[in-house]
Amino acid sequence: MADFQDTALTDTIAAPAAGDGAPLRAEATQILRRLVGNEAAAFHPGQFEAIEALVAGGRRALVVQRTGWGKSAVYFVASLLLRARGAGPTLIVSPLLALMRDQVAAAARAGVRAAAINSANQLEWDEVAGQLAADSVDVLLVSPERLNNPRFRDEQLPELVRRSGLLVVDEAHCISDWGHDFRPDYRRIRDLIDRLPDTVPVLATTATANSRVVHDIEEQLAGRSAAGTGGSPAGVPGSAVLTIRGALARESLRLGVLRLPSPRARLGWLLTHLPDLPGSGIIYTLTVSAAEDTARLLREAGHAVLAYTGRTDPADREQAEAALKQNQVKALVATSALGMGFDKPDLGFVVHLGAPSSPVAYYQQVGRAGRGTPNADVLLLPGSEDREIWEYFATASMPSEAAAQAVLRELAAPGTVLSAAALEARVNLKRSPLELLLKVLSVDGAVRRVGGGWEGTGVPWQYDGERYGRIARARVAEQNAMLDYESTSRCRMEFLARALDDPSAAPCGRCDNCAGPWYPESVAEEAVRSADDSLHRAGVELEPRAMWPSGMDRLGIPAKGRIAAGEAVSAGRALARLTDLGWGGRLREIFAPGTPDAPLDAATLQACVQVLAGWGWAERPVAVVSVPSRSRPQLVDSLARGLSGVGRLPYLGALALPHDGPKGGPGGNSAFRLADVWDQFAVPDGGAAWFAANPGPVLLVDDLADSRWTLTVAGRALRAAGASSVLPFALALKA
Repeated sequence: MADFQDTALTDTIAAPAAGDGAPLRAEATQILRRLVGNEAAAFHPGQFEAIEALVAGGRRALVVQRTGWGKSAVYFVASLLLRARGAGPTLIVSPLLALMRDQVAAAARAGVRAAAINSANQLEWDEVAGQLAADSVDVLLVSPERLNNPRFRDEQLPELVRRSGLLVVDEAHCISDWGHDFRPDYRRIRDLIDRLPDTVPVLATTATANSRVVHDIEEQLAGRSAAGTGGSPAGVPGSAVLTIRGALARESLRLGVLRLPSPRARLGWLLTHLPDLPGSGIIYTLTVSAAEDTARLLREAGHAVLAYTGRTDPADREQAEAALKQNQVKALVATSALGMGFDKPDLGFVVHLGAPSSPVAYYQQVGRAGRGTPNADVLLLPGSEDREIWEYFATASMPSEAAAQAVLRELAAPGTVLSAAALEARVNLKRSPLELLLKVLSVDGAVRRVGGGWEGTGVPWQYDGERYGRIARARVAEQNAMLDYESTSRCRMEFLARALDDPSAAPCGRCDNCAGPWYPESVAEEAVRSADDSLHRAGVELEPRAMWPSGMDRLGIPAKGRIAAGEAVSAGRALARLTDLGWGGRLREIFAPGTPDAPLDAATLQACVQVLAGWGWAERPVAVVSVPSRSRPQLVDSLARGLSGVGRLPYLGALALPHDGPKGGPGGNSAFRLADVWDQFAVPDGGAAWFAANPGPVLLVDDLADSRWTLTVAGRALRAAGASSVLPFALALKA
């Protein structure tokens, strides 16, 4: 029932006066009661008003209400009312597969015939198309990315636009590039709205929108016809976009911030107090490695937890969600991959190991808790490294002008169609930023996705540097606001509500600043020791490259397909990832911009020795060789010599640079990184003779592994000189 109505809420609307839509209200109320299975159910303030605007007024509406308020009740009730009046199916644009799963399941329980079209159910597309043709679907859910899928866009979307009775934009803050979770494909919805007949109502819903985001959404809901009218689309009954905003503070949440001196203390607190937290919940971390390491530590201590990250297999994600919903685990240890769309009304707690980069994003995550219970605990354990991690992960959701122009040049010739993989060999961008850039350019109309890849449209494109600069500055302001939330002495819920421009923001009386700390501050010494041991567990696997990037011939490199067995390096090791909670902190210091080059300290060297001691290689190395470094020669040399001395292995020195070495810097995509290091390393004179006389594996030492092409190409040179195998070792793994 909490799928539609927040059962913790008791406010209801007053009985209608004569002539104010009483028949529609009565009909809507009966549908609501059938949906939630409660003959006493009544609408919360704002729910019927939104339904009435859609059904009776054919209007465009924006509903900004806290999670669990019942936004889905609005569009399911409106859909059934419109269907009863002869309208076509409702089209819901929904951002996440998890959200679609929950919505389809909720609709089915309530007797609403719902179907989804997304990347996970392509085998069902024809079946869904048949159901739509037979008019046996009340609600169709699609992801924003489907709107640009050539088959869906060209074959199915035109008919859906013609027949749709209602368009719903769920999690509508994604439509705004000012929003905390902007997704470029959401910008297509404005074009979709412009294609709808003026008589088709449109509903947008979100729980995380401040005034700036609300205004942006209103402009896009108004559509092209609102140009110059202040947001009132001509020809739409009721004219202006109707915005219904409610109080965003949730009375069930008890917020707190506990500052602890170190990662080991924060993990120690979790080990000590996780059993005391109410029910089951979510532990959020800022990085994948932190989630995996924290989950491992908690499991080793006997706690029932699972990791949930962007690296988790989709099937495993679904199983983890089900385990939490059924209270089979105490917690999921998750990154932001577990966010919008996850619905567990009785979620008892949310703990953050490290703070998200904005109060709005934080509100969105803590809003998972307390949706259907009177009480839920929310605790933030901020880290001193949070800002470093924010900056490390800061990615441009807006295009760089140089990269955009490079892509447009490659797609400019008529008839040119290139896949993202083919573009990687022509434009020096990694796959994820490249695909994001293509989406932005596509939404702007400069490129178009077609069968086989992307083509240019010939539409002029202009870089809006001023707007992108404003957005970048806004992101910095959001980070500073998050730090203010941590240090404020005022009500924490009021702070979050004000960050969302909630006019009803007021002290909650429950948080640690209003009522005093509700959480224990003690940490068991044994738990701290256990956390410290886990954090300082050294060593992560360094997976070898198996395939050469596609399109290398365009860059003059004769490399194609699978890397030959006689040229490949073996699986390697690194001390830690830069994003790790334990050794990652020390490594971030070493590799921080401006840190002078210096020999490696004894403690870090000893940790590297521990990694080698636990490696378990099939055959002991016969020598150590290092990758030459211009930026950190002392660091690399001291690491190689240190490992050589402890292992009693001859150090053969650094590889030679016969062509003056790589010219490029860090970053860029695989093809360009490989081209930069190709044939740049060589074994010094006499190396081949030495390997002939001393057959066996070689330990290849570097400071930082990022793309792994340096180690791959350097290892290839060693294999060509006679090394039987190459065991790469890097001080740090970038990600």
